[in-house]
Amino acid sequence: MAATGTETIRRLDVLVVGAGFGGIYMLHKLRNELGLDAVALDKAGGVGGTWYWNKYPGALSDSEGFVYQYSFDRDLYAQTPWKTKYVRQPEILGYLNGVVDRYDLREHISLETAMTDASFDEVAGIWTVHTDRGITFECRFLVNGLGLLSATNVPDFPGMNDFEGRLVHTGAWPEDLDLTGKRVGVIGNGSTGNQVITATAPIVGQLTSFQRTPQYSVPTGNYELNPAELRSHRDDFDANWDQVHNSSVAMGFEESSIETFSVSAEERERIFEAAWNKGGGFWFMFGTFCDIATNEAANEEAASFIRRKIAEIVKDPETRRKLMPAGLHARRPLCDSGFYETFNRPNVSMVNLKETPITHVTEKGIVTADGTLHELDVLICATGFDAVDGNYRRVDVRGRNGQSLSDHWADGPTSYLGVATTGFPNMFMILGPNGPFTNLPPTIETQVEWIAEAIRHVSSTDAGWLEVKPDVETAWTDTCGEIADQTLFPRAASWIFGANIPGKKRTVMFYLGGMKEFRSISSAEIASGYPSFMSSADVLAEA
Repeated sequence: MAATGTETIRRLDVLVVGAGFGGIYMLHKLRNELGLDAVALDKAGGVGGTWYWNKYPGALSDSEGFVYQYSFDRDLYAQTPWKTKYVRQPEILGYLNGVVDRYDLREHISLETAMTDASFDEVAGIWTVHTDRGITFECRFLVNGLGLLSATNVPDFPGMNDFEGRLVHTGAWPEDLDLTGKRVGVIGNGSTGNQVITATAPIVGQLTSFQRTPQYSVPTGNYELNPAELRSHRDDFDANWDQVHNSSVAMGFEESSIETFSVSAEERERIFEAAWNKGGGFWFMFGTFCDIATNEAANEEAASFIRRKIAEIVKDPETRRKLMPAGLHARRPLCDSGFYETFNRPNVSMVNLKETPITHVTEKGIVTADGTLHELDVLICATGFDAVDGNYRRVDVRGRNGQSLSDHWADGPTSYLGVATTGFPNMFMILGPNGPFTNLPPTIETQVEWIAEAIRHVSSTDAGWLEVKPDVETAWTDTCGEIADQTLFPRAASWIFGANIPGKKRTVMFYLGGMKEFRSISSAEIASGYPSFMSSADVLAEA
């Protein structure tokens, strides 16, 4: 490490940005398996990524616990103490901290350190990364694990700064916040809003839910696993992970191959009822029938079933009307721990923002278009994230010829396999744009292992660097778009396509071809010697 004035320069083989699921595993692969000099940094005060920041009440995985963890270490898997079907935030955060200590990674993670900019010197083949702590890293490889859902989306209503109560975003939840007996407003009703509303309603004085678009949600069906189930998860390790890797959504269940209208109406109802009672949003969409996400009539069968359930659960007719979703069930599937039942509580009310939008915020609370002042002590923004590329656009990253990543992505984020983008040699991404739409830990492991192998390849050959070919990136983006267009997902306004951010161009941001095919394509790229990539000699020869 060298010092220049007040600046400290540290030279590395690899810098990893982010210390969540992806960054932790990446650092382990680089240091403990490849023997490289690697460091991770994270702007947070602790490791855990999204599970460090999202400490709001009710935060829960929407994947079953036995597949919401690493699979690379069988002994670690056997020792994971999760006892419930789905896993709560404190348990996940504790698990990730345990992994960091198990593999002696903590001393190689710089916390409370944010990357401010990064630039590539194509002559030297070096990335220079500046941080807000006065430390500059010079490294041959830059791996960004900035997070799929970490760039918070905060609404900008007039008067927000005038509010004299507590204003919080669920993605940066303060540990000292006590909601007991308070008048609480929650803006948003996606997965996070769903969870925080359900968890806080029993303890607050009054809860007002501000919702623009009613959502389809099914029960989580969370429960404490019995000893036989826990033993089965451990004993069936190989079979379980083989199934995950050869499935579509990697959720730990076999997706249905039955078409909705291949069975009688009575049988459809029975299957939907069983799925409702079993719980799980992905199970309801992909475990019941094979065409809910692709056939509009089939989708309506699923949607109408959920609407009937809402009608049965919600007692007040006006509240029921406001909560009733319409149109396609084609956003990321939601599940809940009693969301609709919560609106039967006398201390919970709902404002439909399409009918009475928020006009402004005062020191006392929210004012809606009908002139009503909703007085609040706490205003919670459960308004989600600028997903996938949001964090990348908040940092000045420049590749060859000084091109900025924001300019490269001016028409929408692009990549190959979600791990590399043209013009940015030896820069890799974990959960970058147009990676798989799946349970995240298996995708993270797949991409981290691919990146580690690519780094090993470059380090042990005269390749110099790897940079994806422009035509390959374009073709992959086209493939992702073509597959998405075969589904109903693009027809629903959701964060999956960037529709939750005002002014953001709607574009494909995920590969919907499934985990099995994604792993096959990724493995073939390695086995073929990286034909989709250029070496430094290839690039410089064209210059």
